[in-house]
Amino acid sequence: MNRIGTKFKTVMKNKSINYHTLPGIGAVLLGFAVGILPAPDAAAVQGPVNLGTAGNFAILAKSGISTIPTSAVTGDIGVSPIDSTAITGFSTTHAFGSPFATSVQITGKMYAADYAAPTPVNLTTAIGDMQTAYTDAAGRTTPDFTELGAGQIGGLTLVPGLYKWGTDVLLSTDVTLSGGPNAVWIFQIAGKLIQANGTKLILAGGARPENIFWQSFGGVSLGTTAHFEGIVLAETSITLGTGASINGRLLAQTAVTLDSNTVTAPNTVAAAITLVSSATVNGQYAYVSGHSVDVGTQTITGPVSGNVQFYRIHSGTALTITKVSLSGGKFVITYK
Repeated sequence: MNRIGTKFKTVMKNKSINYHTLPGIGAVLLGFAVGILPAPDAAAVQGPVNLGTAGNFAILAKSGISTIPTSAVTGDIGVSPIDSTAITGFSTTHAFGSPFATSVQITGKMYAADYAAPTPVNLTTAIGDMQTAYTDAAGRTTPDFTELGAGQIGGLTLVPGLYKWGTDVLLSTDVTLSGGPNAVWIFQIAGKLIQANGTKLILAGGARPENIFWQSFGGVSLGTTAHFEGIVLAETSITLGTGASINGRLLAQTAVTLDSNTVTAPNTVAAAITLVSSATVNGQYAYVSGHSVDVGTQTITGPVSGNVQFYRIHSGTALTITKVSLSGGKFVITYK
């Protein structure tokens, strides 16, 4: 095969085409489209659910948050429209006229609808954002997996995508979510979400809890000493058994009940970035395994394929590719 410069095609949002010629490898044409994927690709790659200001809370509930001491919560908690009397078990310290309270069980602040301004307005907005996020998660269409395991997912390893059940979902044994740091999982559950005692939800491949969304119409119950990961969006209540833990957020449209639990809010990354590919420019795009995103240097790195491939950046905000290069058999995309 003749050795020629490789042309990397960058398709910008305005549909203009730029070419970047790189020496030293066989001809491989890669197409890059920038920005938010159009609706036809939604089945292949899901964007994260926008939590709005509800994402400022480790626990947010409409009708109350209670604990049997001692729990350890990292992140803020809040209740609205119910007032502060619905926060129980935390040995709250609240100075008159303060917009928040504190507790030795919380690394963060406690907010309630009857605290001083601007807390009531902020909580109303957060509760509205929580409901909007629930509707978004529940309304995603064209699931990648439907009625997987008839709701029994214990022992499975789940790839990124949109999952849908018309039943309860039970984690009877350990479950693994395997995907990159920008991969997204959305679970639509028409019934209850139940995790058995002592089981674990395990993240592999760099998967992060802030990109995992559990939308449950029924109640959510995490068993005694179980460990869970992700953002829980519950139409009703969320209950944690004794000693259970979660890296994520508990967002309930009724109440959250704790019992000597550990709740750790994850770090959030604005405008999560994912790379997806297709064999044809207008084909169905799917998550690219093996790629990584460095938000500090604003680069995406992944293995070069020997086949013709088209790539798109999936992001919550518009991006511009500024450079494409090759290094050690991998492509490096620089964006801004």
